Amino acid sequence: MKTAFRSCLLGPVALGYGVIGRMRNLIAAALIVAGGAAAAEPVTVAALGDSLTQGYGLPQGDGFVPRLQAWLAANGADAEIVNAGVSGDTTAGGLARIDWTLTPEVDALIVTLGGNDLLRGIDPATSRANLEAILTKAAERDLPVLLIGMEAPGNYGPDYKVEFDAIYPDLAQRFGTLFAEGFFAPLMQDGADPAALTPFMQPDGIHPNAEGVAKIVEGLGPKVLDLIAQAQSS
Repeated sequence: MKTAFRSCLLGPVALGYGVIGRMRNLIAAALIVAGGAAAAEPVTVAALGDSLTQGYGLPQGDGFVPRLQAWLAANGADAEIVNAGVSGDTTAGGLARIDWTLTPEVDALIVTLGGNDLLRGIDPATSRANLEAILTKAAERDLPVLLIGMEAPGNYGPDYKVEFDAIYPDLAQRFGTLFAEGFFAPLMQDGADPAALTPFMQPDGIHPNAEGVAKIVEGLGPKVLDLIAQAQSS
């Protein structure tokens, strides 16, 4: 009789513990799934630039950002590239909008600015100061950066060219960023003759055509993969 009575008392208690145990298991499983989903979120990369980044003169799918997005997907990278390119922007313009470009979702930054500084003959010291300020903003957020260089033409004189061309490798070394020698460098692999660029350029001679963008993406893509790897490890 005492045994039966004890069983009646313990039965509901044991049942309660069983329910609690199952609930704990369900909660643990949900946390694991949530953690896995968070880990699977793509890396968000902001591409800060001018018309070269924005995709001037091209159908939407042929621009630099969508082509890069497709290349990364084909090479197994889970990343979202945000097109922060504004046609006509100088380094000053990029600096003016860097704060709202670097939203909390951004994990890494590509900087391709300086081409319009060259077209306007802006003092290289000014361009350097603007790019330095942009990289400082990224460093304050501990964001990995890929800095893509620009090369000055010779029509401003040798002193201007030397001073401008030095900006990008100098800043990349100082801030410890990834560095690509030039946006158009992948088009020059078959020879240094500027005439070799003609088949890959739009009629304005400034912006790449769809074929040119495809070659540029193939050349810069591995650098972007390195950038994504840095973001994932940080």
